[in-house]
Amino acid sequence: MKAYQIEDFGLENLRIADRPMPESGPHQVLIKMQAWSLNYRDLLTVKGLYNPRLKRPQIPFSDGAGEVIEVGPEVRSVKPGDRVTNTFFEHWISGAATDETAQTALGAGRDGVLAEYVAVHEDGVIPMPGHLTYAEAATLPCAALTAWNALVVEGKIKAGDTILTLGTGGVSIFALQFAQMHGARVVITSGSDEKLEKARRLGAAHTINYKETPDWGKQVRKFADGRGVDLVVEVGGSGTFNQSVAALRRGGMLSLIGVLAAGGEANILAVLMNGIRVQGIFVGSREMFAAMNTAIEMNNLHPVVDRIFSFDNVKAAFEYMEAGSHFGKICIRI
Repeated sequence: MKAYQIEDFGLENLRIADRPMPESGPHQVLIKMQAWSLNYRDLLTVKGLYNPRLKRPQIPFSDGAGEVIEVGPEVRSVKPGDRVTNTFFEHWISGAATDETAQTALGAGRDGVLAEYVAVHEDGVIPMPGHLTYAEAATLPCAALTAWNALVVEGKIKAGDTILTLGTGGVSIFALQFAQMHGARVVITSGSDEKLEKARRLGAAHTINYKETPDWGKQVRKFADGRGVDLVVEVGGSGTFNQSVAALRRGGMLSLIGVLAAGGEANILAVLMNGIRVQGIFVGSREMFAAMNTAIEMNNLHPVVDRIFSFDNVKAAFEYMEAGSHFGKICIRI
């Protein structure tokens, strides 16, 4: 079968190779992959910035969707013909993450899913919402579940809340969609007026161009009735942390997800004085995934897919992500 593998760090060293067809063990599921989605983590992994000690060659990507074609004799959760996605952590079923479950993440230490066929433990697959295409479903394992965990599981968002989400990448756009699903208002930032207009069409209540308003934390607070937002989906990291803190109400929550913006020292005093809760979010469990899929199906939600590349053109997909031109998710399809 064909599979992409990182032979050395750098996009130029990501190549298609012939790999043996995987076999399904007693508790394993063999999936014929149909689509994948990119995460910023994948770009960092290929470039050697996520795990510099990554053993190579290794198959990248954590997110994909496909059809079950074979199951092991002990598998009971899925059957051949089922349309499924893999989970980000193969063995994080429920409850809090542990050191052991964290080591079962795909694509940045263990072989990922950017291959024509993938065999995973039955704990690591989940039926996809029936109304979604394979490409749409492939966006769910990391970006969607991260946003769901941040807002619903840890954030306990409710109708009438106001959230701030930074940028218009996959996690942020899912946060916009999930917040609206729960009756919350959304403020969103971007450096592109074109992207902000798209966000307004998706239902964002307020938008801010951070290039035109560098001190955007205070502006967000004004939008949120002068008291501040209830929750921030923080994908920037140290470079945006202080502005996010300034946007939060007293006792609000900052969901720390990404590290896209470098620079700056965290204003710990403001966190302390305002009783702000900082919660790290690293994707989520299979149990969370199942609950999210139910909500997606009941609300007929469709992920926002910016562009789909062919399997033979994965490098172009990475270059598109690196350019920062996308709105929502970038996908690969057979």
